[in-house]
Amino acid sequence: MTRRFSAVSLGLVGLLLVLTAAAPRTEDRVPSSRPLERLIRHRLSALDARVGLHALHVPTGRQVAVNADEPMNTASVIKIPIMILAYRDAEAGSLHLDERYEVTLDNYRRGSGLIQTFTPGLQPTIRDLVRQMIVTSDNIGTDIALGRVGLMRVNEMLTQFGYQQTRINKSTGDLVRRVFVLADPKYSTFTDRELYELGLPPIPEDELQQILERVAREPAEWLGQSTAREMSRLLLQLLRGELASAATTEEMLDILRGQFYDSRLPRFIKEQALVAHKTGEAPPYVINDTGIIFHEGGPTVVTVFVNQNQGTVLEVEEVIGQIAKDLVSAWGTRRD
Repeated sequence: MTRRFSAVSLGLVGLLLVLTAAAPRTEDRVPSSRPLERLIRHRLSALDARVGLHALHVPTGRQVAVNADEPMNTASVIKIPIMILAYRDAEAGSLHLDERYEVTLDNYRRGSGLIQTFTPGLQPTIRDLVRQMIVTSDNIGTDIALGRVGLMRVNEMLTQFGYQQTRINKSTGDLVRRVFVLADPKYSTFTDRELYELGLPPIPEDELQQILERVAREPAEWLGQSTAREMSRLLLQLLRGELASAATTEEMLDILRGQFYDSRLPRFIKEQALVAHKTGEAPPYVINDTGIIFHEGGPTVVTVFVNQNQGTVLEVEEVIGQIAKDLVSAWGTRRD
């Protein structure tokens, strides 16, 4: 992100929250932007993948939807509701975000995140762990945070807010364990620490890829699921301050703005927009991004799920980046 934009963005976000509170809430009754939708469909058609997309221009309610109600593999995008529940629990007084947690080898997880690169014994706060869960998609932070709030409670919160398709299915540790068990059932008795020390199942590369593709493809194996429309709606609720107090909402948006991985939605718009977003991936099969694009004439909420991808990661990231650029170009001037 550019320093010029970020220097004023914090003040703008507060103003945007006020503006969007009064924005149209009838987005489902507003016709889609047909020329824009045709362009986006054309871009998505270049991918050898199953795709779902939903984009909403918050000030006007204009939207673009492509397979927006199809259940998709979220990968780490499902970490957003974990963050939301953690902050809601903190507001309720049942979770103390400044409490320090000693990270031991038993907590270590492979995959995304930086905490595994530190010596065991690190004592971050719960707030730090939640931030890393989003910013670097840290799997250690994810499983500690999920253990504190409870997997079932995350899904109960989603049900309470009317989400029918958005669910977290398992921890990242359980997902890793499933990969090992598919390679050899004997690994079902191994501890998380033992699996971490193994790294990957000791099987031929082609067999491992078959397992990883199966885990990415079959819904029963997914870390989480959602639809593009539901995930966009969740971010819209967050933006409008409907899920937490104003101060807590701003802190969660700040975490999303700090996203480390910027090769998708922000790819081509870093000079004119700020993106608060969360990626998710199981490369090359799952490449996702969902976020709020703060731009002149915006904001715009967008979710792009790409599943069962048979092409390269770069191809998908280029398409997602172009779509974000298309949205900012089309919706960059406010239309009342």
